[in-house]
Amino acid sequence: MSISVAGVLARPKTAVPRPRKRSLPLRWISPVALVLLWQAASSTGVLPPDKLASPLTVVASAGELIADGQLGEAFAVSLGRVFFGFLLGGVVGVVLGLVSGLSRWGETLLDPPVQMLRTLPHLGLIPLFILWFGIGEEPKLALVAAGVAFPLYLNLHAGIRQTDPGLVEAAKVLGYTRVERVVHVVLPSAVPQSLVGLRIALGTAWLSLIVGEQINADAGLGFLINNAREFLRTDIVVVGLVVYALLGLTTDYLVRLLERRVLRWRAR
Repeated sequence: MSISVAGVLARPKTAVPRPRKRSLPLRWISPVALVLLWQAASSTGVLPPDKLASPLTVVASAGELIADGQLGEAFAVSLGRVFFGFLLGGVVGVVLGLVSGLSRWGETLLDPPVQMLRTLPHLGLIPLFILWFGIGEEPKLALVAAGVAFPLYLNLHAGIRQTDPGLVEAAKVLGYTRVERVVHVVLPSAVPQSLVGLRIALGTAWLSLIVGEQINADAGLGFLINNAREFLRTDIVVVGLVVYALLGLTTDYLVRLLERRVLRWRAR
């Protein structure tokens, strides 16, 4: 059978993907505009320095704090508190999530009290933590741990319970034991939801730390901010808050990188 030239030419051509052009960082327009407006308000006296220091003053103060080592020392102390608090809360949240998610009896016994406790604003537990643990490092770590445990528990539990029953049944037909079904089917299915919980937990950990470091802190970013507040140094207060924000964004970015690496199979 012969194919006419006109018929070939009439066929739609396959679209050739064009390389993406790098678009301008439009998302930076509004933040930069806000900073410029902030600087203009400070320079013209509309925004007095005792209310909020100018961006240039904040940058200069950050340089001074870095040069004399105060910022580095405070950063290390706060990072250590988040690390140990997150470790403690992570262990509690993961263990409870596994027991409650993998066992009907575990869910019956553990889920109701955990659901009741998670409805309490954990920052409101500060008075009790002070009574139980004193005013040292323990209440700060406990506050961070409480903020971390509940998001990890809820998302891990939900991820396990949302496992496709068809996959579990297929693994059972193939002769997988219960432990093998859990390891090879249930837990991998729960990874995406668990990573969501990890991102939420990290954000809550930094929020808890900001509040926790107001409890009789003698070191850390919270101590730096409190000390600056006493002397109306709004520039140093802003530096501390910016460092908190950068730490939160950095940890969230690292989890998103982990998420893309671990869940590469979902893009196939």
